Amino acid sequence: MSATSGNTGTGRGAMTWPQMLALAFGAIYLLVGVVGFFVTGFDDFFAHDTNETLVGFEINGMHNVVHIVIGVAGLLLGRTLAGARTYGWLLAVGYGAAFVYGLIAIGETWDFLSINAADNVLHVLTAIVGLVIALGPVRSAVGHRGSRV
Repeated sequence: MSATSGNTGTGRGAMTWPQMLALAFGAIYLLVGVVGFFVTGFDDFFAHDTNETLVGFEINGMHNVVHIVIGVAGLLLGRTLAGARTYGWLLAVGYGAAFVYGLIAIGETWDFLSINAADNVLHVLTAIVGLVIALGPVRSAVGHRGSRV
């Protein structure tokens, strides 16, 4: 048995919790983006104040595209620990910026993502999850050199 096998998250096939969280968030955001197009369709892509919502979150076509891109990034980057950490930073910085944008843009005619207050709450929570993925501790086993199993 090699020193990197087992449940440490470093062996082939083993996955760390940041990777699992990145993959889960990626899958959720991809699903939300795809389902969003069933709500909004493909017209008025950058519409402001669409009154089209998905579980209380206002969306438009561009908002759906952003969710799809974030979802695909999570699925691709979540395959490795380093990628998951990068995805965490992308979520933290990107959704932190989206939160600030939302504070300024709600109710403005130039709000091309059609953001509402529920979106702002989700954005700040997603930024926090990104920090958890990026900075959370991961245990790794130290193998015993020269020992035979």
